[in-house]
Amino acid sequence: MESAEQVQQPARSRRITAAMVAARAGVSTATVSLVANGKTAGRVSEDNISRVRDAISELGYVVDGIGSSLAKGVSSIVILVAPDISNPFFAKVIAGVRESLGSQYQLLLSVTEAGEFPEADDVRRLMSLRPAGLLVDAPNAGFLEDLASPSPLVLLDAPGLAGYAPSVNLDVASGARELAAHLASAGHREVAYVDSVTGTETFALRREAFLDEATARGISVGTGRIISTTIDVGAAASAFADAWPGWQREGVTAVVCGTDTHAYGVLQEARVAGVRIPEELAVAGFDDLPYSATSNPGLTSVHLPATPLGLRAGEQLRRLMEGKPLEQNEVTLESSLVVRGSTAAAER
Repeated sequence: MESAEQVQQPARSRRITAAMVAARAGVSTATVSLVANGKTAGRVSEDNISRVRDAISELGYVVDGIGSSLAKGVSSIVILVAPDISNPFFAKVIAGVRESLGSQYQLLLSVTEAGEFPEADDVRRLMSLRPAGLLVDAPNAGFLEDLASPSPLVLLDAPGLAGYAPSVNLDVASGARELAAHLASAGHREVAYVDSVTGTETFALRREAFLDEATARGISVGTGRIISTTIDVGAAASAFADAWPGWQREGVTAVVCGTDTHAYGVLQEARVAGVRIPEELAVAGFDDLPYSATSNPGLTSVHLPATPLGLRAGEQLRRLMEGKPLEQNEVTLESSLVVRGSTAAAER
């Protein structure tokens, strides 16, 4: 065993071990492990706890999570797989997940380039960390079939995919239909749609639900009026700039966007083009991000409860990780239309 003097001034590049902490504190490595992992109750004296904590602080010791995972067969890591972290909506989802998991679990994000979904092979490589559980946001069926995760798994915003794993979903279809009805009642008959390039079920559902209801209410959305971009203000602005001259000739009076972020890009470029909102063009989105209430004009949007989505998904996963049964295998959170100044009656 190394003496306290030997570890008094460890080299900066040298990895601090439990044995070095034990030598500094004058205790066994087993005692260091108990203190570092918070398992001291009735097993370690207050004096030894204090000495070990002081040694940990002085030496800068960090618990080897991978080694601990290998020993226990599972870690405290929860992996959250997401298709596009650039979407501001996702930050609120993460906040909900973190709140539900608490300090007992560490959240690890697995993301890819904007507009792309992580490959199952990429996520499987992370399984070497022995995660306690896995959350997958807005997946598609192909990804889930390839993944075949052995860990407890919960899906977020995954309409139609409950057969793969327990899920917490958003009722995006209801909000989409409500938006179509709102535009129809305002007299809009020629409408365009800006979609996300991410090939996930949630975007397909909101688009198809809107188009079906729009058609039923006499609104025309031709295939040439459906464009797709990454969830990025600049990308949406550029796509709208290219499409608007043709849409204008066709008499388009409203643009619906798959996310509020897309809508911000449309609003930005409309101002550049001198298009008056909402007098000449109505604009609406999905998500109801905080900025939508304060933009000028305020953005009409389908409210999707992002934080509760993360919160409920985290709660469901935590029950699975702790071996508790779920009360519901599929949970659906309601959406609602928030009407603001960006939509108005169509000009005749």
